[in-house]
Amino acid sequence: MAILAGCAANPIPPSSIGDMIETKSAPPAVSPAKATFAFEQLTGLPGNIADDLSEELGNRAAAANLNLVRRVGAPATYRVKGFLTAAGDQYTTTVFYVFDIIDANGNRVHRIDGQEQTGGNSGDPWNDVSSDALQRIASRTIASLEAWLHSK
Repeated sequence: MAILAGCAANPIPPSSIGDMIETKSAPPAVSPAKATFAFEQLTGLPGNIADDLSEELGNRAAAANLNLVRRVGAPATYRVKGFLTAAGDQYTTTVFYVFDIIDANGNRVHRIDGQEQTGGNSGDPWNDVSSDALQRIASRTIASLEAWLHSK
């Protein structure tokens, strides 16, 4: 029992762990009309789902009148790097996503993150991610990007 009591002496993690997560956001450096965005290849999800989500992001960005650069390596005011993962059980699958907005100097100036739940897990959680879930992720991501862009 003494061993267990010793393990729980200080269950609060050191404050430095919380300090490692950067949540600050820099204001946009250019006006919304002049800002251009290049979405990098999405990371962490199967190619077919990445293609579907990329298409949704493009559609939502066009509807929001965001200026997208669609050629690889073309100059853009900001690059958007997306990272996704999915986890689930027999009842639900949750997609966790992070989109980092990177300026021309390579600095992250804004982060968009969230999660989206969909149907149960059939083994591979990506098999249960619906097109509706991808549409919601794209919609929230572009709405957050647009809100940040107009936050100046």
